[in-house]
Amino acid sequence: MTSKTVLEIRNVSKHFGAVKALTAVDFRLERGEVHALCGENGAGKSTLMNVIAGVLHPSDGEVLIEGAPVKIASPAIAQSLGIGLVHQEIALCPDATIAENMFMAATNRRRSALMNYAQLERDAQAVMNRLAPIDVSQKVGDLPISSQQLVEIAKALTLDCRVLIFDEPTAALTETEAQVLFGIIRDLKARGISIIYISHRMAEVFNLCDRVTVFRDGRYVATEKIADVTPDDLVRLMVGREISQLYPDKPHPSERSGEPILSVRDLGDDARFRDVSFELRHGEILGVGGLIGSGRTEIAEGICALRPVTQGEIRLHDKVLRLRRYSDAAKAGVVYLSEDRKGSGVFLDLSIAQNIAALDLKALTSLGLLNSRKERVLAEDLTCRLGVRMGGVDMPVSSLSGGNQQKVAIAKQLAVDPKVIVMDEPTRGIDVGAKSEIHRLLRELAHAGIGILVISSELPELIGLCDRVLVVREGRIAGEVSGDEMTEEAIMRLASGIGSASETNLKASGHAA
Repeated sequence: MTSKTVLEIRNVSKHFGAVKALTAVDFRLERGEVHALCGENGAGKSTLMNVIAGVLHPSDGEVLIEGAPVKIASPAIAQSLGIGLVHQEIALCPDATIAENMFMAATNRRRSALMNYAQLERDAQAVMNRLAPIDVSQKVGDLPISSQQLVEIAKALTLDCRVLIFDEPTAALTETEAQVLFGIIRDLKARGISIIYISHRMAEVFNLCDRVTVFRDGRYVATEKIADVTPDDLVRLMVGREISQLYPDKPHPSERSGEPILSVRDLGDDARFRDVSFELRHGEILGVGGLIGSGRTEIAEGICALRPVTQGEIRLHDKVLRLRRYSDAAKAGVVYLSEDRKGSGVFLDLSIAQNIAALDLKALTSLGLLNSRKERVLAEDLTCRLGVRMGGVDMPVSSLSGGNQQKVAIAKQLAVDPKVIVMDEPTRGIDVGAKSEIHRLLRELAHAGIGILVISSELPELIGLCDRVLVVREGRIAGEVSGDEMTEEAIMRLASGIGSASETNLKASGHAA
């Protein structure tokens, strides 16, 4: 313990039954530093943060604040000790306003029976304006995921913290919103506030943080100064092995038949998108890029009958689909993986096996009774293929890390033998090792004849994984890039409406003024 140490974790373990989420881990946070915590999903990062924040109680070990041992029995006690946590998963009350969510902890501590709502909204708006011009009188349930993430961050900023924990804070943010957050974090650091920063995005870790601690399989591995390590060093510490290729090799165009699996013509909903036309071909992974709010997700929901469409046509293997609801789409073989894992991707309180079987219970039912043996065999097969880290398929999905929950959500789609899988941010919040596994899986599925449509906000993922990328702007397909034209600049120019992909690449190569 040094005089600069604000928070110290000594020999902390946390067990969930037979599952050891943390085993005798150590961690030290200095005053006024931004300290990254890295590791694969299931490494124990979020578990430790929940111990520090009073959400979970350690099985063994101790937590010290300013050198003094403390018992953090609840989030309220953690906040009274000056510890704030921005959750990876949205933990807001959807029926309350933004302002009410932001000051909920302070409201609970009030002794007065009367609330000055006008002052509450003024205080909340002043904090929110540091992040984005969002009206705090709105209900949280009416906001998109990216705005809800900003509310989570704003809520933490209202606390008088000496330790502030950010768990994957930029996973749902635009690049502009993320840059604003980075400025706020640097300002907090300058004021002597200590930051624990969890992220799978290497650029953020190396641009923002002073030191990094790595966990693997629930155990402490190492702590290094950022200046003394490279991204490759960090990946090796995280996964315990070399990851030589994050993205699998793409097939040569001649290896793809060119025949369409899915054809969309002039699709629109009279609100968020219109005149959308494209083809998804055999043997390819088709990417969809664009800024958050451009209509990417709404188009995907329209294709899968999760949102009503008012015009256009969808064909699967040249047969017109008549879809009234999502169950019709799933029955036809078109399935959707939501970007909102917690809200729409999985049933947290059900078991892993029950989640995986959820889309097609009829296939596992005989005479009105569910065949639990078939359900287990299906779940064990798919969790093995996807490398889900778990204690068994009977465990609730809520017991898994965020990345393993995402793998279960993907397994649920694969359980119905789909013809087309529409994936919205399939690797959001997933570590580098799991991303590599999922990218490999998606390429294998495309090679096997399944149509893969991937929406992603990560430009390197679109470029590294996909054979072609459609760019959406203001509810329309602004253009398409492929081959050598598939660059970050080309995608961003189309997304922002600056120019065509061909113009972008001509300028980049110096052939145009």
